Amino acid sequence: LSKYKNERRRETEEEVKNLVKQISGIQDEEDQNFQLALKFTWSNFRFHRFLDANSHKVQRSVNGIYEKLMVHSDLSKAESWVRLTEEFLNSPLPNTDGIKVWLDKKHTEWSEEESEDEDSQQPLSREDSGIQVDRTPQEDQEKTVPVTWTVGEPDARTWLEQHVVTPYWQGHTPRFPHSLHLHSNLLNVWDQHLYNTDPLYLPEEKAFVTETQVIRETLWLLSGVKKHFIFQHQDGKVVVRNDVVVTHLTNNCLRSLLEHIAVYGQAVFRLQRFIDEVTGYDTEPCPPGSYSSKQGTEPPFRTYQAFVWALYKYFTSFKQELTTIERDLIGKDETVTLAGVLDRLSPHLAQIKVLHKVFCTGVAEVPPETPNVVRASHLLNTLYKAIIEYDSVGEASQQAVALLFSLWTETVRPYLEIVDEWIVHGHLFDPAKEFIIQRNKDVPVNHRDFWYATYTLYSISETVESEEKLSDAASGSSGGEQASRSQLTMVSFLKPVLKQIIMAGKSMQLLKNLDCKEAEQTDDAERKSLYTLFLESVQSRLRCRDDSPTDTVTEQQATKQSLIKMQSIVAQHLQMDDIHDPLLAINFARLYLEQSDFHERFSGGDVIVDRSSESVTCQTFELTLRSCLYPHIQKRYIECCGNLMTTLKKDYRLLEYLQAMRNYFLLEAGDTMYDFYTAIFDKVLEKESWQQLAFLNVQLQEAVGQRCPEDSSRLSIFLETIDPVRKKQPVNNLDGLTLSYKVPWPVDIVVSSECQRIYNQVFLLLLQIKWAKYSLDTLTFSGRSKEVKAKRLEGTPEEVKAKEPINQQIHRMFLLRVKLMHFVNSLHNYIVTRILHSTGLEFQHQVQEAKDLDQLIKIHYRYLSTIHDRCLLREKVSFVKEAIMKVLNLVLIFSDRWQVGFGAWKIGSIDKMESDFKNCHMFLVTILNKAVCRGSFPHLESLALSLMAGFEQC
Repeated sequence: LSKYKNERRRETEEEVKNLVKQISGIQDEEDQNFQLALKFTWSNFRFHRFLDANSHKVQRSVNGIYEKLMVHSDLSKAESWVRLTEEFLNSPLPNTDGIKVWLDKKHTEWSEEESEDEDSQQPLSREDSGIQVDRTPQEDQEKTVPVTWTVGEPDARTWLEQHVVTPYWQGHTPRFPHSLHLHSNLLNVWDQHLYNTDPLYLPEEKAFVTETQVIRETLWLLSGVKKHFIFQHQDGKVVVRNDVVVTHLTNNCLRSLLEHIAVYGQAVFRLQRFIDEVTGYDTEPCPPGSYSSKQGTEPPFRTYQAFVWALYKYFTSFKQELTTIERDLIGKDETVTLAGVLDRLSPHLAQIKVLHKVFCTGVAEVPPETPNVVRASHLLNTLYKAIIEYDSVGEASQQAVALLFSLWTETVRPYLEIVDEWIVHGHLFDPAKEFIIQRNKDVPVNHRDFWYATYTLYSISETVESEEKLSDAASGSSGGEQASRSQLTMVSFLKPVLKQIIMAGKSMQLLKNLDCKEAEQTDDAERKSLYTLFLESVQSRLRCRDDSPTDTVTEQQATKQSLIKMQSIVAQHLQMDDIHDPLLAINFARLYLEQSDFHERFSGGDVIVDRSSESVTCQTFELTLRSCLYPHIQKRYIECCGNLMTTLKKDYRLLEYLQAMRNYFLLEAGDTMYDFYTAIFDKVLEKESWQQLAFLNVQLQEAVGQRCPEDSSRLSIFLETIDPVRKKQPVNNLDGLTLSYKVPWPVDIVVSSECQRIYNQVFLLLLQIKWAKYSLDTLTFSGRSKEVKAKRLEGTPEEVKAKEPINQQIHRMFLLRVKLMHFVNSLHNYIVTRILHSTGLEFQHQVQEAKDLDQLIKIHYRYLSTIHDRCLLREKVSFVKEAIMKVLNLVLIFSDRWQVGFGAWKIGSIDKMESDFKNCHMFLVTILNKAVCRGSFPHLESLALSLMAGFEQC
């Protein structure tokens, strides 16, 4: 026995070494790895306990495999399986008598703890090892030699082709064995029918495949694989081979089904190719914010990257579903049919259809040379419009709306990041130029035109889809207003807050440049980004919708309520088909609730948007934006613009400069400006030259310096060259007199050169009225009437003496002076009191209430425009101004001749002056009364009534 055991040990050692060599491929027994493998194998043989095999379980498994092969029509495999298993089970075992002996291991003698004495003294029994061992040594039995072979690469491929699957992808492949049942031979029956009924029918060469193979290629096609046998790519399109058939379907039926699949395969192929193009053919695209090195030197187009990232995450979940189906197909635990697979994939296929439609409209149809700003705007608009369109359908499109909303949420991330960077830090970071607002590098922040010409707003026409470039002129929102008038559409979701974004961004950039303390209060470490705040708000809105307004109910009660609600819905649908079965309705309701996770939820960023309530976007997408996005932008707008307005008013004395413009240009500082302009009028009355620039500036500095020394250094006066023809009229002698006030930056954003031009127009009109009034007011009427009469009689022409007595002529001049003075005083009171004073009070109130700099600029422009219009300086009412100027010119001529005396008067001059004044007066009264009656110019009522009273006295 000892000799037998030693011999068996040596044989076992050799077998174990051969086993290690075959499995590990290491032939050198001295190799360290070989020794480790050998020790591991011996350890398993010695110390692992093998249980007895269960014959019933083995037989049940063998029979189960046979039934599965029969179900799948693998008749030859089923027959081979039965034959080989029977041969194996009936074959004799070495060192053991009999057949079908269910053994787990043959010896226990490998244990090193057992001594030879113990083996010889103690008999072996079933209680020792659990097996029956033949004690008779079988030395004469042939030793089993292990079979070893080496397989090369070509032989391995041949072996795989012969043993794994029928090579259906090769031409002229022999037909596979299948069931002889009628259902499995429908193609042959149909071909035979066509052959019998159609004498011209000619059977074609066909490539037979199984339904399992069709399913696998369908899964591979939808997963993005490009090389197939059934489906082929031709010129970028997915087509179906004409010669592929299955035995249980007709050719037309199969082709119709495969072409339906090819449409979705084509959509997957186009979307996958777009993902590869944007990501640079990387295996996995990087999240937004981290870019591939294959992008080259051009800045990354972040909007497309975000869109691709959303598509990639969707296809990741979709491919997981495809992998699950393929595993079920490989396992063969259940019958998997093509119809069942398509039914299982129907929700995903519907979503792919939606994704492909959005891709075609938003990306594929855009011309290649289109700027990035148009591409990004068009894509976001397409998603926005698609959500609104599916929203209008209602509950029938909840899955599509949820998918598009998730896609839009990812795609909009770069836009919200650009907005966040701009309104928080004052930096418009847009290297790829994809944002609808772009910075003009030529205009620095400290330039006076910064507020008007720093940014360009791009818009897209809804009809022709062409790029329109609108200058951001005059104010931050003027471009947007112009776009709305031109029926242009920008990024739709930003329309309601576009003005706030522009204002907050420019205000923050200006604050940063002013080194304002309020601009340094943002802490990025603790601050949440605009995108994160938006997602959190959406999630909060979802939770609010899901929460019951009453007390919180338990999960069991909630499930019961959902079941009752779903049961009533299902019952209504069943009643439409005249089915009144409450039990069927409740079971359908339970089935539906169990499948409630039909839509894979996905979102980007650190915040996961809860999609438990799919009705979040149904009919509420715009309301979602208004409650979850716009308030965050509005809050930041109020903070930025409020800080800027406080800084301008407090640190840069904005209100003081606005008041200074009114004091000097609108003559509200009456005593100061009176000293200045009366010095000019006195020079005119004395017939002295007043057009010297040095004289004018000295008078201005003396008048201002006495009361406002700070403003004296800011004020200056200029003389512009005017047309000599205009100088023929006395009233035009003041033309060219221009006042200038130096306004520091950034106040000159509000008080611009254009504003000063309007101020100067009103200033000149006021000077002309003041001059006419001053001329009439300075006419003297002393007790020297006889002396005056005598002097003037000496110079009176004979024709006048003969016609009219002197006293009557002097009386007429007195009356004309009174009429002229009434007219001038009425005009002066109207402009100074009704226009400048009342409008100024309203302007002051509006300036105090202004929320942002753009609103303040508009208020200032509106104020100047109002004054300009009501002072009759607009081109549309130029004829009214001309009539007024004729009267003022008449006043100056009258005053000049009054001072000279009767000797300077010509025959009939008094008559002509009276006639000219009467015509102008009557014309103005008529025009102003008509305007007041129409209600178009209510502010002219006081002037019209005053002139009417003077006209009635004439």
